[in-house]
Amino acid sequence: MNAPISKISLLISLLGILAFPISAQTWEAYDLQGNLKSRAVYDEIKILSESVIIGKKGSSLFLLSRDLKPIVNLEGEDIYQYLAPWILVKGPNGLGAYHEYGQQVLKLEYQEIQTYITRLLAKRGNEYFVFERGSGKTTSLGSPESAKLTKLGMVITLDQGKYYLPLSSNPRKAYNLLEENEGKYLLAKESTGFGIINLEGDYVMPPTLSQLEYSKNDYFFGFDQNQYLLIEGDEIKADVSYNSFHKITKSGDLMLEYIHGKLRRVMNEKGILLDVVGMEEVKLVEKDHYFIRFRENKSGLLGKSGWLVRPESDADWIGAGSDGLFPAGKKGSQGFVNSSGKWVIEPKFSNVKKFSEQIGEYQNGSSFWGLLGSNGQIISSPEWDEIKPFISGKSIGKNSSGLFLLDRSGSKINAMPYDQICRVNEGYFLVEKGGKRGLLNPEGVEIVAPEFDLIQFENKDFVLLGKGGKVGAIKDTGDVVFPINYEAIIPDWSNGQIYLKELYVPVVIPVEESKNGKRKKGA
Repeated sequence: MNAPISKISLLISLLGILAFPISAQTWEAYDLQGNLKSRAVYDEIKILSESVIIGKKGSSLFLLSRDLKPIVNLEGEDIYQYLAPWILVKGPNGLGAYHEYGQQVLKLEYQEIQTYITRLLAKRGNEYFVFERGSGKTTSLGSPESAKLTKLGMVITLDQGKYYLPLSSNPRKAYNLLEENEGKYLLAKESTGFGIINLEGDYVMPPTLSQLEYSKNDYFFGFDQNQYLLIEGDEIKADVSYNSFHKITKSGDLMLEYIHGKLRRVMNEKGILLDVVGMEEVKLVEKDHYFIRFRENKSGLLGKSGWLVRPESDADWIGAGSDGLFPAGKKGSQGFVNSSGKWVIEPKFSNVKKFSEQIGEYQNGSSFWGLLGSNGQIISSPEWDEIKPFISGKSIGKNSSGLFLLDRSGSKINAMPYDQICRVNEGYFLVEKGGKRGLLNPEGVEIVAPEFDLIQFENKDFVLLGKGGKVGAIKDTGDVVFPINYEAIIPDWSNGQIYLKELYVPVVIPVEESKNGKRKKGA
């Protein structure tokens, strides 16, 4: 190697240029046993899925094979977005689209592309186009004011204040409203009223309702002249699962039915959840959790399958609980009741939070939190601004000094505080101090001190470390898998390979001028 290096140094010196490193962007693919499988030159490699690997070289993009060989030139400069099976590519003239198998379906000339599994909606200038995967054809939709591809692949356009379904059997039919939701059916409105439309663009409930609101799943809440309706969508004909001439109120997920002005029924999207006389108050305290207070000054907590706390409690309120205990309040103080409505922990605290792994949290007249046992015993005094729920016997407490791991006794596991503590896979903890990152094992013992710019926990046998612009990998034992002298390391677990980007820096030996004016060769 000495002769070639000396020649490079001499050439640089002769050109009057200062010596500098010359780099080559080389990627190597190893199997999980550490065997080198292939080598290739790219500026950047991205793994988008099990079958999609992208390589970038200069201003060129390539779809790569597992051994890093180029399969398809993607023609663009960068990956704009990947939503299987579509790869959206950005070029100097706009966006284009490729199928993940490598077929180009839209040229790089669009300002916007929306994706669905079998369909693409693209905009070029003021014109919209639809690509259908089944036919392989691209069709113009003209120039509406806007167009949208719903999460289930329907195309809705808006033009001059009217909505249209251009891919339906009646593409020119105008609607006053077409509204997507989390279910499979559109809420539609015409001059005659509200209705429900299926994926083909056909009405499964005609537009005759005077009021219609999406509820959840495929259910709707409606009103038709003099009766309230609970409706379930269907591909052929929507089903009225419940109807009533009595008043039903709806506020978010809370639906209540009143008979002759008296609260009588708690409803869900399908129908009656609870029918009982004597209710005075119903509050939705959490999803599918209803606090109900009765005339006899008794209360309970109703779930979607029945009573979570039987309506025999004297609590003023009851919240969603865990471990068989439910936070509850009485006369301004808080404690816990069980499923029978009995006080297990008397209401003597100013604030409580639900249990996790048989450990709860409480405040006692201050803003600080302490830990509480399920038998009411005080585990630790209130000294924390915040305490996270326990998982696998560990919690995270925050005070003015920083963050600490806590054990079940409320004791600090780490003596010195961290700025951040985050749970990662397999019970490990990523920590940060002064902008540098470290790693703790599931017992809270420091594996890697917080002195790295990057730590990425893949599994206990592969932890990525980054420092000073270089990356490497270790095991949780501290054993080195790859030394910290690579530019990038990308695990591809689905294909059983690890890709490493190595920057080769040739040693450049400068040429010195001799006293007699003759140059000396580099050693």
